[in-house]
Amino acid sequence: MLQIGPYCIDNQVILAPMAGVTDRPFRQLCRRLGAGLAVSEMVTSDTGLWYSRKSQLRMDHRGEAGPISVQIAGGDPQMMAEAALLNAANGAQIIDINMGCPAKKVCKKAAGSALLKDEPLVYDILQAVVASVSVPVTLKIRTGWSPDHRNAVTVARMAEDLGIAALAVHGRTRACGYRGEAEYDTIARVVDAVNIPVFCNGDIDSPEKARQALEYTGAAAVMIGRAAQGRPWIFREIDHYLQTGERLPEPPLSEIRDILCNHLRELSAFYGDVMGPRIARKHVGWYLKTLDQGDDFRKQFNTLEHLEEQHASVLNFFEQLTTQEDKAA
Repeated sequence: MLQIGPYCIDNQVILAPMAGVTDRPFRQLCRRLGAGLAVSEMVTSDTGLWYSRKSQLRMDHRGEAGPISVQIAGGDPQMMAEAALLNAANGAQIIDINMGCPAKKVCKKAAGSALLKDEPLVYDILQAVVASVSVPVTLKIRTGWSPDHRNAVTVARMAEDLGIAALAVHGRTRACGYRGEAEYDTIARVVDAVNIPVFCNGDIDSPEKARQALEYTGAAAVMIGRAAQGRPWIFREIDHYLQTGERLPEPPLSEIRDILCNHLRELSAFYGDVMGPRIARKHVGWYLKTLDQGDDFRKQFNTLEHLEEQHASVLNFFEQLTTQEDKAA
């Protein structure tokens, strides 16, 4: 059992915030399939940009199961504090501060993991945000700015002293981006240095890897990002394995079909009849990576513009796969 402020998270598997991925339909799907907590896409702290359609959608939490965790990004303490306050007023039950994103367009604005280079500014942002809201504040960081400047332990101690309720650490530095393997030694040192819950993030793509990461680092939970793309059932697989030591069987084709079709409908309902089917293409591409003949089908699927066409196409594709599976058996 994991505690974040007054909120009890009922397992050790958390969906990481990912821009352009962890929208409301995907968060709700992952929660249904076993994620104990799902963190939103990052919302800019520049409230002047909140009236754009993109920001409005990112701040839409209707129908979500709590606790609702909203990630904010920026480099100005007062703007971050205001963003936290307004998001809390909009229903956020946990505010998450982004100091982990390595994207150039974020770091150019002295936000995301670029902040790790400026510890006094980190201090000022954490202090301002925690003081601005009554809800718990969490923080996501990387191990440091570069392999020669790993300051995660220093930042973690600072965060705990300032009242941060939990900390997620990605096992790469800003300079590493997503290259190379994540390292967990620094995360283990962070766990030893603080008394707040620490979440281990980076390269966790199987139940076995999740248990290995938890045992090696002593972290309170694992945070899953890219491995959930196209495999949202990974959360229940990891949770089951951590509790029982047993591997769940792969979901049958019929269940993958139903999950995918429901996801298509939810995306269309959320984004509308034009943008929904377009956004669905990347998600379908991720699902298809795990299936035979997925590449050929993906090319055809990406030409479809309407939900009804996409839905019929998916049903036909899975019917063919099921027929082939039955013949092979």
